[in-house]
Amino acid sequence: MQDRSELWGHPKGLYILFFTELWERFSYYGMRAILVLFLISSVSGDNPGFGWDESDAISLYGTYTMMVYVMSIAGGLVADKLWGQKRTVLIGGLLLCLGHGILAVEALWAFYAGLTLIVLGVGGLKPNISTMVGGLYPPGDDRRDKGFTIFYIGINLGAFLSALVVGYVGEVHGWHYGFGLAGIGMLVGQAVFMWGQKFLKGVGEATKDLTPAEKEAKDRPLTQVEKDRVYVMLLSFLLIIVFWGAFEQAGGLMNIYTAQKTDLTLGFTVPLLGIDAIPASWFQSVNAFFIITLGVPIASFWVWWKRKGKESSSLFKMAIGVLIMGWGFLFMTGAAMEYEAEGSSAMYWLVLAYLFHTIGELCASPVALSFITKLAPLKYASLMMGVYFAATGVGNKVAGLLGEWSQSAGELEIFTGIAIFCTIIAAIVIAMLKPLKRLTHGAEELKEDSNYEEQEGFEIADAPEA
Repeated sequence: MQDRSELWGHPKGLYILFFTELWERFSYYGMRAILVLFLISSVSGDNPGFGWDESDAISLYGTYTMMVYVMSIAGGLVADKLWGQKRTVLIGGLLLCLGHGILAVEALWAFYAGLTLIVLGVGGLKPNISTMVGGLYPPGDDRRDKGFTIFYIGINLGAFLSALVVGYVGEVHGWHYGFGLAGIGMLVGQAVFMWGQKFLKGVGEATKDLTPAEKEAKDRPLTQVEKDRVYVMLLSFLLIIVFWGAFEQAGGLMNIYTAQKTDLTLGFTVPLLGIDAIPASWFQSVNAFFIITLGVPIASFWVWWKRKGKESSSLFKMAIGVLIMGWGFLFMTGAAMEYEAEGSSAMYWLVLAYLFHTIGELCASPVALSFITKLAPLKYASLMMGVYFAATGVGNKVAGLLGEWSQSAGELEIFTGIAIFCTIIAAIVIAMLKPLKRLTHGAEELKEDSNYEEQEGFEIADAPEA
């Protein structure tokens, strides 16, 4: 039986998942902030790294971040068929704790073993904890999108803190100290999830713990309505690949650009920290800061926009997100032009780019998570979330390939090309909006008194078409 107790207008379980994901993202984004910088650092010096060239470092970054998310397919299948979402999250978290701990060891074998365990751990945790958020809300509950926005703010609060703390420790005191600190964050997240089990009763259970009606929904063939919804989800994943292929330049190409071509000097020494220039990894926190401060205003804007009778479907928001995020690269075009003219570029170009990237992300990413929980059939609930994250992983690999290409094509051309391509893709989706919305069969408008049955936040949609 599901726990229905609430806090501040939302199920208490939301806050358990919020803090679990906060600390998991602290560990992941902390390691991500320093990974490429560690790889390209000289093997000698005060803070030695692996001494790789930039292309190899970006290539590994793209492959690693792709595999982190592609493994979500396996994590979703395991949850749907065997362990349930809750148990898969628990085991994934344990693997993450072990992986981050091993990364703190200064040895090549530890580096690859740690990355492998993190890939497996995120694959188990990431799709299933997101699916559990949707499962907290009953059918047609308008709070679901807001719940995902709150959850998303938790993700980025962890990312914000990690880039500052882990980035500083890694760059100033030692890369492996930074990796170790990221591991401590994951231990905290795992402890929160294990403590909060009482608030997650009835959510994300294994097949053997489901009701007879839920078990029947997992065994029967998909209806035509469900098939149509799967089709539109798969099409939306192409949009996700484009979005993350551009957005994830942050951890690779833009990270290196910040370190090598941006004037980071402050003109004074920061008390206590003893630094007179901003660490390049700190810019990885800018996106998270904007998400924390702009998350609620942008969510409120879309509520106001819908009440005005304007187009507010999830697909429309995702297309607008791609458009705005793409335009953020025009600021990087400005930075590249300034660098070519003067030999360095100002920090404000990066801040403006990350501002637009963040606005685009807030329009697209939490909405996409909620969209999947509305459309996915119960029997493939975690699998479809896994496919979503796999699409995110493919986007990460595309980002890595673009970063490698920039070494020959030029950063100015890559930044400008991304802006143009994202504009074209967004325009195509908006033009196709009506037929795509028909394939959802009104899933975003379903209410509790509908003829459609819904379990754990996922429409079964076995009613005939209207």
